[in-house]
Amino acid sequence: MPRLSDSMEEGTIIKWLKAPGDEVHVGDPLADIETDKATVTYEADAGGFLQPLAAEGDTLQIGATIARLLENAESAKADAAPLPPPTPAPPAEPAQPADAASEPAPAQRPLAVAASSGPAGRVKASPVARRIAAEMAVELSTITGSGPDGRIVKADVLAASTSRPATTPASALDGSGAKGEVTVIELTRTQALISRRMASAKATIPEFQVTVEVDADPALDLREQLRNTASPLPSVNDLIVKACALALRSHPNVNAAYVDGHFERYSRINVGVAVAAEGTLVVPTIFDADRKTLVEIAAQTRLLAGQVREGTVAPADLSGGTFTVSNLGMLGVARFTAVINPPQAAILAVGAARPRPVVGDDGTIVVRRVMEMTLSADHRIVYGADAAQFLQSVRKRLERPAVLLL
Repeated sequence: MPRLSDSMEEGTIIKWLKAPGDEVHVGDPLADIETDKATVTYEADAGGFLQPLAAEGDTLQIGATIARLLENAESAKADAAPLPPPTPAPPAEPAQPADAASEPAPAQRPLAVAASSGPAGRVKASPVARRIAAEMAVELSTITGSGPDGRIVKADVLAASTSRPATTPASALDGSGAKGEVTVIELTRTQALISRRMASAKATIPEFQVTVEVDADPALDLREQLRNTASPLPSVNDLIVKACALALRSHPNVNAAYVDGHFERYSRINVGVAVAAEGTLVVPTIFDADRKTLVEIAAQTRLLAGQVREGTVAPADLSGGTFTVSNLGMLGVARFTAVINPPQAAILAVGAARPRPVVGDDGTIVVRRVMEMTLSADHRIVYGADAAQFLQSVRKRLERPAVLLL
């Protein structure tokens, strides 16, 4: 199982793109693999004749063997049948009624190859089947599996769901019925990973927040000036990404990480941009953002955001970030704090630019569009003064945005 993202811990074989015994060359599409962030087409890095060792739907840890490339087709085909589990399954006991609360979270479940040889009484089912069953509120113990060794597969769950309700009465879960019908939804792989990483970040990173107000009028005025000359037109977030990238040059501790008891400073400035996809949040990376023009940043951001929402973003574009920008201003949020994306040292949360009365340079009251930005920082590497000075650098560039055009 290849590592297809920097946060990937395991992957699921969605589909083999070559049949057993097919000849494979370097670079040939070999399999579609579901990672923690997307479904990726894995290309062969060697040549030979394919002998799959993992079935479609199997989930395996990084480094586990999923196939072999042999020297001839006959050998590959001869042993191409699905392999039995490493150890025989113990005699099955009568299935016990499942309790929704007792079903382990996806991240804690055994690998699919071991599911059929789990403890007595545990229903044998692929990870995909378990996820779909949870989403459709289908009880696995009531299904007869059609897979190897009676294992329940996706098709079995879909067939069973046609004759079952999609929800479970609340009274069956808590005895009260006060909440109406309850739909139990299992986390996807991406949601489970985000949950673990964010919970770990809040528990282990001593973070703090610093907020500044930015006069957004100059940046918004610059954007209007570019409307007829720049294609694609940079968004406000593109301007913020460029301002942060330039500021990071002067604040290396913010473009860094605390890793295993030491600091790591990075020579490249790669800004991650939080993108909301269906049911999840993904952070693609704008590499060398300090060296890109506003138009280049705008084009790259739009491309990556589209790929994230379509589920086609490449693993390489989800790795290597050294700083992150999360913007909810377009949704009308005035101010919020964002959770650090480990192992990065900081993340910037951006609110909406709203009209507000302020005191002008001549002492008069004027109306300006003001935007609040909050930096969450890891106190092990970024101190209060560091955070404040970095935000001053970002604000200065947004309030005097001509520098963003350089």
